[in-house]
Amino acid sequence: MSKLGNHDDRQREVLRRLGERIRLCRLRRGLTQVSLAEEIHSSRAYVSLLECGSRNPPYTTVVAIANALGVSLADIVSD
Repeated sequence: MSKLGNHDDRQREVLRRLGERIRLCRLRRGLTQVSLAEEIHSSRAYVSLLECGSRNPPYTTVVAIANALGVSLADIVSD
């Protein structure tokens, strides 16, 4: 496998874990994807794509998500 392929695999895994942490924090707060989307001024579809690891959100979006979920940024981005 090429070095580029390895990088892509690592990035996909990072995004998958980020999405998983967002989902877990959202569920702990008892929020739906729709309610989180409203809090961050986005769509439910976008939240779903984030949780599946299919999108690489900008930093400002990750901060907005952490704020909406009432958790620290570290809770969202740290393993």
